[in-house]
Amino acid sequence: MDYSAANASLWNIIIQLGFIAGAILLGGFLRNNISFIRKSMMPISVVGGFILLILKCCGIITLDAEMLEMIVYHCIALGFIAMSLRVTSGKKSEAGRLAGLKSGAIIVGAYLVQAVSGLVITITLAYTFMPKLFKASGILLPMGFGQGPGQANNVGTTYQALGFKGGHSFGLAIAAAGYLCACIVGVIIMNRLAKKGKINTERRLRTDNDLTVGFFQDKNEIPVSDSIDRLSIQLALVLGVYVLTYLATWGLTSGISAISEGLANTLNTLLWGFNFIIGSAIAMLVRTLLNKAKNAKVMERQYQNNYLLNRLSGFFFDIMIVAGIAAINPEELSGLWIPFALLCIAGGVLTWVYLSIVCKATYKGYYYEGLISMYGMLTGTIGSGILLLREIDPDYETPAANNLVLGSSFAIIFGAPVLLLVGLAPKSDIMCLLTTLIAAVYLGIMLLVIFKAGNKKKD
Repeated sequence: MDYSAANASLWNIIIQLGFIAGAILLGGFLRNNISFIRKSMMPISVVGGFILLILKCCGIITLDAEMLEMIVYHCIALGFIAMSLRVTSGKKSEAGRLAGLKSGAIIVGAYLVQAVSGLVITITLAYTFMPKLFKASGILLPMGFGQGPGQANNVGTTYQALGFKGGHSFGLAIAAAGYLCACIVGVIIMNRLAKKGKINTERRLRTDNDLTVGFFQDKNEIPVSDSIDRLSIQLALVLGVYVLTYLATWGLTSGISAISEGLANTLNTLLWGFNFIIGSAIAMLVRTLLNKAKNAKVMERQYQNNYLLNRLSGFFFDIMIVAGIAAINPEELSGLWIPFALLCIAGGVLTWVYLSIVCKATYKGYYYEGLISMYGMLTGTIGSGILLLREIDPDYETPAANNLVLGSSFAIIFGAPVLLLVGLAPKSDIMCLLTTLIAAVYLGIMLLVIFKAGNKKKD
């Protein structure tokens, strides 16, 4: 084997990770030494991501876009698996049991708000100033903002084949703008809330008196001085669950393909794109099995360490955020500027207004954590939701982070009709108008779930 620099496949991933590591270190230095950046509350990973983006656009460094996308894809799943393996107290309130259901309705409701507003904008433009505009292009707003670059790429490419010139780039541009909205607008909002005293960022800083033994480990865990490092055990659990995630997803998609190719074309991309949900579910199953084995005295020790699992999830999310921002291609923002600008403004503003209302009714006791994390996810990706949440809840003490995962699981079920609307909208002008009406009606149904589910009737 050639170990020299001529073997690009051997060294490429190390070089790309080296760029990411250097950007994180430089971002930390800038945040600690430049008051403007420090006061902005912009996370170090975001600073590092924009450093790489600027260096890439200036031609100073060359980044492997495909490698960065792979890093983002895997780190999302690994981060959530690490979170889901953490040992919990097992005590859940009735409100907590309903949080996943309502979070799913909130997520799909945001898709529908974005779809209705997007279609209204593009249909209006098509009938007035831009008669050649592809009327159904407005539904790319929830694909880019709500579901991220993967779905925006797929739907944009499909629409381009149906006659939307530049549909592929338009979808990716909306996804890129949504991610920037999550990072930049989300940080600005957090600054305003902090100045008003609505959120307390000081709790992020722990003193030596706070760091008791209980903070680093639970009772009856495996010894620190064992034949294998405790961190190695946590990594083995996370990677083991991820392998099971791959096998489970491969099995599901293979089974669906054997039953129906048409159904496979609709679901298989969705399943692979949301593999972090399957990974989280398997991680929770593994956690339950380990807990039962310990209670049954089959195992004497607890293998998970919550402190190290938190650190691992933070590590994966930091890497994912830097790589995600660095992977943005500004060239995809060219063309179709008027609908693009209107869609992005509407998406950013209306998503915030909608979430401000529904999160207040749903997330009692952690409204701002729920609101900010949902806004980050529903304008960018689930990673940007975690990015914003970690600034005000770094140890995931509230259920906000879990709600993103559980809600996304329910959103797959609730969101199935939205995928049908995506295929319905470009059929004809009448079908595009009908799609807008159906989306508005379905939004009303989601609002009923959010505000009425679990409410007990008073005698």
